[in-house]
Amino acid sequence: MNQLDQLKQHTIVVADTGDFESMRAYQPRDATTNPSLILQAAQKPEYRALLDQAVAEKRNAGLEAVIDRLLILFGVEILKIVPGRVSTEVDARLSFDTVGTLAKARQIIDLYAKEGIGKERILIKIASTWEGIRAAAELEKEGIHCNMTLLFSLAQAVACAEAGARLISPFVGRILDWHKAKTGQTYTGEEDPGVRSVTQIYAYYKKFGLGTEIMGASFRNKEEITELCGCDLLTISPGLLGELQASSDPIIAKLTVESALQSDIQPMVCDEKAFRWMLNEDAMATEKTAEGIRKFGEDIVKLERLISATPGF
Repeated sequence: MNQLDQLKQHTIVVADTGDFESMRAYQPRDATTNPSLILQAAQKPEYRALLDQAVAEKRNAGLEAVIDRLLILFGVEILKIVPGRVSTEVDARLSFDTVGTLAKARQIIDLYAKEGIGKERILIKIASTWEGIRAAAELEKEGIHCNMTLLFSLAQAVACAEAGARLISPFVGRILDWHKAKTGQTYTGEEDPGVRSVTQIYAYYKKFGLGTEIMGASFRNKEEITELCGCDLLTISPGLLGELQASSDPIIAKLTVESALQSDIQPMVCDEKAFRWMLNEDAMATEKTAEGIRKFGEDIVKLERLISATPGF
């Protein structure tokens, strides 16, 4: 049995891509997208028809309407392939705007509804800022489920769970990037700072009975994935899915409820003051959250330019 099949015995595998053929090849349950992935996909010849369709249908409604239509078109096609859910991201430029995030999330759900897709198959991706977490708390009360992205710390994870978010996406590889850049060291196995962060979040959630799902994301190598075998979900790029499928080395569940219950991790208070202070004290989480928001914002601008240059817009 290859490693991908072994992993699927312990963890729900999600495809981290906007590429439909990769999803068909690796048969994940869910799929995640973000502005960067949609931008990459929209520039490929095989997806040009979706871009042209979005422009043709919504050019008179303006640039934002075209982007929304493009996101929905990709989501609809993805849901024809995966049996579970697709994550569609709110514009990163709304990361500090609770009201704006609420409005955009509801709009995305309504646009999917017009395509006959119920909200149970959609996860709204929102940055794990305090403002984003407050939006998620309100959306979850409305039955709109959220995937909290750009998450780099236990404080963010606890605040998301206390808000009732359906799922969090802690970023493993970007945490590793930060520590390697700061120390010049090489980290492997369970010593990888990204692996340690997700392991800590998993222990906290399971020990204190928090129901939010944990989906490790942003992997830099196959070992990070195998070290987190047993996590609720893992969202994995096509390249790393291929590496897992090509290997038959044995893997075991490293994260288990039993080990989490034996953890000595302590409960924390995570109201707004505590959240902001703990995030401020964590240089890595502060820097990587801000950097991620900027990067997604930049890719939305690039997507806008791509659409503006499309014939017929």
